[in-house]
Amino acid sequence: MRKLSVVIALLVVTALPTTLIAQQPAAAPPIKRTPLQKVDVPGNNYEVITGIAEIAPNVNIGRHTHPGAETGYVMEGELTLFVDGQPPQKLKAGDSYKVPPRAIHDARSGQSPAKVLAVYIVEKGKPLAAPAD
Repeated sequence: MRKLSVVIALLVVTALPTTLIAQQPAAAPPIKRTPLQKVDVPGNNYEVITGIAEIAPNVNIGRHTHPGAETGYVMEGELTLFVDGQPPQKLKAGDSYKVPPRAIHDARSGQSPAKVLAVYIVEKGKPLAAPAD
């Protein structure tokens, strides 16, 4: 009987870490993008895409490009914008920014989450963003 109790106790102890790991929630992505609107620009092959980007604290969103220009407004929090060939730009709620067409850029949030209203003027039919090397 004692041997059976020891075997059961070992099974419970070895299964416990797996159970605890399985019950932990998945890590949230560093950035959540919510598209708001897409509008064709008359007379050419461009469109305007407006959206909200919510960025977790202390993360880089990753170096990337857009097939056109980006402009935006920081609604909440702070972040640093890194555009290749330009000095880093520290931004806080109430600041606006711009990124030239096809410029490789990245952003890093501060100690609290950041929320940005972003507007893209990009070529139709191309992906909104592409990772940069």
